Amino acid sequence: MDLVGLVFYGCVCGLLSLAGPKLGRAPLRFGAGVLVGVVAVTVLPMIRNMLG
Repeated sequence: MDLVGLVFYGCVCGLLSLAGPKLGRAPLRFGAGVLVGVVAVTVLPMIRNMLG
Protein backbone atom coordinates (compact mmCIF):
# COMPACT_ATOMS: atom_id res chain seq x y z
CA MET A 1 0.00 0.00 0.00
CA ASP A 2 1.25 3.44 -0.90
CA LEU A 3 1.50 5.51 2.27
CA VAL A 4 1.58 8.74 0.28
CA GLY A 5 -1.68 7.82 -1.47
CA LEU A 6 -3.24 6.83 1.84
CA VAL A 7 -2.36 10.13 3.46
CA PHE A 8 -3.31 12.13 0.36
CA TYR A 9 -6.78 10.62 -0.03
CA GLY A 10 -7.37 10.80 3.71
CA CYS A 11 -6.55 14.50 3.78
CA VAL A 12 -8.56 15.26 0.65
CA CYS A 13 -11.62 13.51 2.02
CA GLY A 14 -11.10 15.17 5.39
CA LEU A 15 -10.98 18.60 3.85
CA LEU A 16 -13.99 17.90 1.67
CA SER A 17 -15.95 16.71 4.68
CA LEU A 18 -15.63 20.13 6.26
CA ALA A 19 -18.47 21.15 3.96
CA GLY A 20 -20.83 18.61 5.55
CA PRO A 21 -22.45 20.41 8.49
CA LYS A 22 -24.75 17.52 9.38
CA LEU A 23 -21.95 15.72 11.24
CA GLY A 24 -21.48 18.50 13.75
CA ARG A 25 -18.31 20.41 14.52
CA ALA A 26 -15.37 20.70 12.10
CA PRO A 27 -13.00 18.27 13.91
CA LEU A 28 -15.62 15.50 13.81
CA ARG A 29 -16.34 16.14 10.13
CA PHE A 30 -12.62 16.15 9.34
CA GLY A 31 -12.11 12.86 11.18
CA ALA A 32 -15.03 11.25 9.36
CA GLY A 33 -13.63 12.37 6.04
CA VAL A 34 -10.18 11.03 6.85
CA LEU A 35 -11.74 7.70 7.79
CA VAL A 36 -13.66 7.58 4.51
CA GLY A 37 -10.48 8.37 2.61
CA VAL A 38 -8.49 5.67 4.39
CA VAL A 39 -11.19 3.10 3.67
CA ALA A 40 -11.40 4.17 0.04
CA VAL A 41 -7.68 3.97 -0.59
CA THR A 42 -7.50 0.61 1.22
CA VAL A 43 -10.37 -0.96 -0.74
CA LEU A 44 -9.40 0.37 -4.17
CA PRO A 45 -6.52 -2.09 -4.79
CA MET A 46 -8.80 -5.00 -3.87
CA ILE A 47 -11.42 -3.79 -6.33
CA ARG A 48 -8.73 -3.42 -9.02
CA ASN A 49 -7.59 -7.00 -8.43
CA MET A 50 -11.15 -8.32 -8.61
CA LEU A 51 -11.71 -6.53 -11.92
CA GLY A 52 -8.47 -7.90 -13.34
